[in-house]
Amino acid sequence: MKKNKYFAGIIKDPGSTLKYKTYVWRDGLKPSWIKKNCTNCLTCFINCPDQAIKVDKDGNMAGHNLDYCKGCGICAQVCPAKPKAIVMKKE
Repeated sequence: MKKNKYFAGIIKDPGSTLKYKTYVWRDGLKPSWIKKNCTNCLTCFINCPDQAIKVDKDGNMAGHNLDYCKGCGICAQVCPAKPKAIVMKKE
């Protein structure tokens, strides 16, 4: 009988982005949400690479979690509202 040369390791303490606040990576810009312009399409939520968009219990946009926002500006770029509901501002 052949022995399998491959085996799996065990990860005892998997990492989680909830443990690491990534706001320190921001380079001078942060998103600013303009509630009156927001259509609650959640395009920003879908496209945020850091899940820094807050959504309330009713499924509506509720702002940004700036502890995890790296300031990439994707949310502002993909916002379809006219005028924009998210703009990038200096910190």
